[in-house]
Amino acid sequence: MLKPIHRVNCSPALDACQRMMQRFALWLCSPAITGVNISQPGLQPPVLASAIEANWLWGFLQRIEGGQSLLSRAQMVANMAPAQKANLANWMQTVAAVATQFQPAPVPWPIYRPITTDSNWKAFKALMEAFYEKGFRGGLPYLADGTPTAAGGVSYADYVSAFRSSHRLSSAPHSREVCVLCGGPLGDTPHVDHWIIKSAFPLLSVCADNLQLICSTCNEAPNKGDKPVHSAGSFADWFHPYFRPGNGTLQIAYVLPEFAVRCSASTITDEPKAEKLDTLLNLNSRWTREFKAEYAKHQDVLIRREQRRLQSAQARHTQVEILSYIQQWQADLTASEPHHEVHLALAAALQEPSRIAAWHSELASKN
Repeated sequence: MLKPIHRVNCSPALDACQRMMQRFALWLCSPAITGVNISQPGLQPPVLASAIEANWLWGFLQRIEGGQSLLSRAQMVANMAPAQKANLANWMQTVAAVATQFQPAPVPWPIYRPITTDSNWKAFKALMEAFYEKGFRGGLPYLADGTPTAAGGVSYADYVSAFRSSHRLSSAPHSREVCVLCGGPLGDTPHVDHWIIKSAFPLLSVCADNLQLICSTCNEAPNKGDKPVHSAGSFADWFHPYFRPGNGTLQIAYVLPEFAVRCSASTITDEPKAEKLDTLLNLNSRWTREFKAEYAKHQDVLIRREQRRLQSAQARHTQVEILSYIQQWQADLTASEPHHEVHLALAAALQEPSRIAAWHSELASKN
């Protein structure tokens, strides 16, 4: 979380869908409900909060996922044994209250799936994930403020657009966009990331506090991928995009003479969180690559400048001139550009007297 992360204007629509998912799933887990109770009339209020939601959900359940209708998946959940239903309902109550994990003395976070029967868990998982894969992508039955609507509801594309717009660091329409996690380029194909992975916690598939837009490099293996963001059920030593953001605490520190950078925290108490984030995203190695690449670029600039000076019978660069070049480059750095923090760390490292002397010697050896 190198950059500030905040909820976007359509987050209330996702909150409303999260409540509908949970309400529906808990209804399926009621001891009195079986598969035969799932029908369009049977979903009307008070089962769901509004007729608009009930009708949308009925249409949603007719969709096919993996060769089976979502309705058949819901029927499998409704037909589970009472003990499995009770376990699942308790699991959902804990998972839906994820915010409490970042408060004092949280209840234990589940680390095992609540349904032991593989087919029943797969049915529940496919049903919950479909709210994201099919419902969200096609359009939810809510306006941006969470009001139910029969048409024109918030979609995946709307969320992506809203996140990109509200997290731009420059007002210029064609400025580069920055990944909120690593500070690098967001890229042309950013990913909507589930901070807590939906494969293990599908109830959070459309949870606004579990979604963010990040670069594909951060989201794919060997970086975040499907790694957990807790330690055996404990979130104590972990940042969270919304509940415990790292922005303002996370820092990039240079390490000499290794000429590398490391992810660190401004306080000792947050250092374990910085270490966990580095493990999750491989920030140290990624930032060090950028650190060295930027160094090589400026080294090449000075080499070519020195060659032109020598060709014109001028004197070589002095250490004072090299320092002036670095300071001018540092002054021109723009906070809205990708890798701003890495480049600041490089500028600081290059102004170390030993580094200035080394760079002066390197220039001599190249010409």
